[in-house]
Amino acid sequence: MEKVRIGIIGGAQIAGKYMLPSLAALRTEYKINGVASRNHEKANEIAQRYDALPFNNYEELVNSDLIDAIYIPLPNSLHHEWILKSLENGKHVLVEKSLTCSLTETLEVMNKAREKKLVVMENFQFRFHSQLKFILDLINNNEIGQLRNIRSSFGFPPFNDSNNIRYQKELGGGALLDAGAYPVKISQYFLGEDIKVKSSKLYYDEKLGVDLWGGAFLTSRNSGLFSEIAFGFDNFYQCNLELWGSKGKITTERIFTAPPGFKPTLIIEKPGGKVVKELPADNNFINMLKYFHKLIIENNYEEEFRQNISQSKLLEEIRNKNYE
Repeated sequence: MEKVRIGIIGGAQIAGKYMLPSLAALRTEYKINGVASRNHEKANEIAQRYDALPFNNYEELVNSDLIDAIYIPLPNSLHHEWILKSLENGKHVLVEKSLTCSLTETLEVMNKAREKKLVVMENFQFRFHSQLKFILDLINNNEIGQLRNIRSSFGFPPFNDSNNIRYQKELGGGALLDAGAYPVKISQYFLGEDIKVKSSKLYYDEKLGVDLWGGAFLTSRNSGLFSEIAFGFDNFYQCNLELWGSKGKITTERIFTAPPGFKPTLIIEKPGGKVVKELPADNNFINMLKYFHKLIIENNYEEEFRQNISQSKLLEEIRNKNYE
C-alpha cells in the first residue's frame, strides 16, 4: 500500500502526546513530511524529532507538493478555513472534532471534498477502540434483550488555564462542540442516523459567551429508542455509556478516553447477577490512522461524508432547540 505523506498544522497537545507518535509508528502507511506552527521554535523542534520539514506557516504547508494529507488539531473556529484550503490544494484531511462550528460550514466542506474526490474525516478515536465493537456485538447478540434507551455523559472539571481555547467564543469554544460531540456521536451507533433532537439545554456563561454544560434528548425516527446525553466542563468527571435493555444493562466508564495500554472495564447486569469484565487494551489512535490510510488508498469517502453531515446536523439542532 502507498505511503501517505502527512503534514501537521498546529501544535496542540493531542498531536504531540498521541498523534505524532502513532503516525511515526506506522512506518508502512505514513511519513510525517511537514509541520507548521505559529510557534516556529515548536515547529522546528517537532520537525527535527520526526525527520520532517518545518514550514514557515500553514499556507506554505497546505500548498506543498510534498504533502498528501493534512492533520488539523486547531481551534474549532479555524477548521473550516483550513479544511477548505487543504482540499483546494488536493490534500486529504483528518481534523479534530468538532469538524466545523455550523452545519452550513460542514456542508460547504463536504461539497468541496466531493468535488475534489478527497477524504475528510472527523477524529473520534473511540470509534476504533475494540471496546466499542465488543459492546456492539453484545447488543447484536441480544445479550441484554431489546435495547430500550441509551445514556451517555462526558464532562470534566474546570480548566486551570482561564485562557483555555474552550473558554473563548471567537475560537469556537464551548462544551457542546468539545465534550457534547462525543455522546452525540456514540448515540448514532445505537439509534442509527435518522435521529432528531426533541429537547436540549445549554448553560451559557454570560461573561465568556460560551456554553459550559448542557444536555439533550435524542430520538430515533424509525423506532422507539431514545438517547439521554449530558456534557460539560464545569462538572465532576464523567465518561460513561449505559445501555438499558429489556433483559439487562451494560455500563462502561471510559468509553471515550481509554488511552493506549488501558484495559477498560465493562459491567453486564442481568437477573442472574452482575458480571464485571476486563477488556483487552487497545490503541485506538493506531487503529484510526490505519482506517484513514485505507480510505485514502481506496478513495472511499462517502461513509465519512454522511457521518460528518449527520453529526453536524445534530449539534446544530441541539443549539437551536435550546432557544425554542
